Amino acid sequence: MNILVIRMSSIGDIILTTPVLRAIRRQFPQAMVDFLVMTQFAEAISGNRNIDHLLRFDKHRYAGIGGILAYARQLKRRRYDLVIDLHAKARSRLLCWHLAARVIRYKKRCWWKTLGVRLRWIRYHVDDTIVRNYFQPLKVWGIHYQGETLEFDYSADDARTAAAFKGTIVFAPGAANNTKKWPREYFGDLGRLLAGTIVLVGGARDHADLELIRRRIGDRCTNLAGQLSLKQSGALIAGARFIVTNDSGPFHMARAVGTRAYVIFGPTDPGMFDLGPNTVLVYREVPCAPCSLHGDRRCPQGHFDCMRQLTPSLLAAIITRDGASGPRQCAAPRQVHPCAAKDEGHLRLCNGF
Repeated sequence: MNILVIRMSSIGDIILTTPVLRAIRRQFPQAMVDFLVMTQFAEAISGNRNIDHLLRFDKHRYAGIGGILAYARQLKRRRYDLVIDLHAKARSRLLCWHLAARVIRYKKRCWWKTLGVRLRWIRYHVDDTIVRNYFQPLKVWGIHYQGETLEFDYSADDARTAAAFKGTIVFAPGAANNTKKWPREYFGDLGRLLAGTIVLVGGARDHADLELIRRRIGDRCTNLAGQLSLKQSGALIAGARFIVTNDSGPFHMARAVGTRAYVIFGPTDPGMFDLGPNTVLVYREVPCAPCSLHGDRRCPQGHFDCMRQLTPSLLAAIITRDGASGPRQCAAPRQVHPCAAKDEGHLRLCNGF
């Protein structure tokens, strides 16, 4: 049996497919399993033991409808029996249309819900986690949800590259959209409140913003934006004391490698993820949040309270009380409303959600 799994982008969403790949391999141990991803995101899934062949789609080489159809003709030669479309957008749908195979497609949110959120008629609350939704259409093939344990692979060479920064605190201030980013000056102030060496990770385009954070923290902070591959960044996170991150790729990388993560949510719904006991969700429950599917360029209300009210001193107090000293497991998921400080208000702090 030949199976193709499609998830083109992005880093976090691709890592979220790893429970599905594990379940496919368990159900069909003798099958050939291919995974199709955009070239720039291939490192998010390469090396996964449940994939036989990693196929890369170059969106520049295969641009437009003609390019997609040309690539589809190449895929058709691999004679797939089953295609699992976890991307479910125009490009993947067009590819599937030409493969002459049985197609199972991940069902996204209802169209009216997407429209209502974009028009600001309703607040956005998810129906279920992304991983659970990935599994929904697979039940007919005997592939069932069995938890949200993620995987991220890196090599011994990647680990050696990251070894110089083992035991540091990692900050990942980037995100795909502006409103998913905790203010950069807040990261700088948090760094000044925490003891220890701090490393900043991100892509090359993040370097200028992260340099401002580094200067605010001082000499015990190193800006590695654009200097590490995704695999090397994963190895760095694996050896960290803990990571402070926005809702972005490094958050899921930390979940996959088992590092203590403090993840900051603002306009998006944390219910998208079934967080494990090694993740602390920090989320300000303001009346207008969650307001966005994936974040926006600017706060639709203009005040950005969901992030602005989450102060560096508040997060530093959470980290200190938590006693984070390295990757560890808590006895059980918990949800509390810490109100020791007057400015904490309705802050949700969760291990698990």
